[in-house]
Amino acid sequence: MGDADPPLIAVAGRQSSPRESGPHRHEAGQLLGMFSGLLTVRTDRGAWVLPTTRAVWIPPSHVHSARSHGPFAGWAAYISPKACAALPEQPRVIEVTGLLREAVLNAAEWDLEPFQPRQRNVFAVIVDEIAGSCADAFRLPMPSDARLLRIASVLADQPADPRTLDEWAEWAHAAPRTLSRRFVAETGLTFTAWRQRARLMRALELLAAGEPVTAVALELGYDNASAFIALFKRTFGATPGRYLAADVPQIGRA
Repeated sequence: MGDADPPLIAVAGRQSSPRESGPHRHEAGQLLGMFSGLLTVRTDRGAWVLPTTRAVWIPPSHVHSARSHGPFAGWAAYISPKACAALPEQPRVIEVTGLLREAVLNAAEWDLEPFQPRQRNVFAVIVDEIAGSCADAFRLPMPSDARLLRIASVLADQPADPRTLDEWAEWAHAAPRTLSRRFVAETGLTFTAWRQRARLMRALELLAAGEPVTAVALELGYDNASAFIALFKRTFGATPGRYLAADVPQIGRA
């Protein structure tokens, strides 16, 4: 977005097939959300799986990637770098309020021309909603230590890998106690909790793709579907069957 562009450009649309965008960056800040479907977004700070009740804020020039799971309908608001001065400097996931969603939908109908007073007001609402938001705690934080990052990168892609902490430590050439301590220091989670969260995030992706609950549980290494459903409900406040439904109010916090 150049100096002559409006401070906000919003778009909305749908796609019948999955879509994947590799690591890239925008000069503008980006707020990305969904009307239907599920989206996974990764940055250097971690990964999020977004239901329709959440949107991800990507600050200007911050590298990120995104992948949808099955058909989806979504929206995006691009905010000029100058207008991002008061907005979060790091990526975060925020709750999508009805006010925010309607403001973005309204802006998606605008022509690319100088703002009128009413448009400036709507734009101010969008900026205020982002600025005043609280970061969602449920994400998969990535460690920075090279040895831990190797492990985390493999588990993020293959969360059902059954190797124990000791086996991972040997693979990464680290002492088990060091690995355990550094995981907590760098991610705020124990190794076991981090792997559990990685599995739950993959579960969301598989469920959105239409996989049966039992198949998802077994694929991710749980002994039975009941144990998986109980953990899922404790984390998200709803059973897998209800979580992706439109009437589930919001993602659980962890």
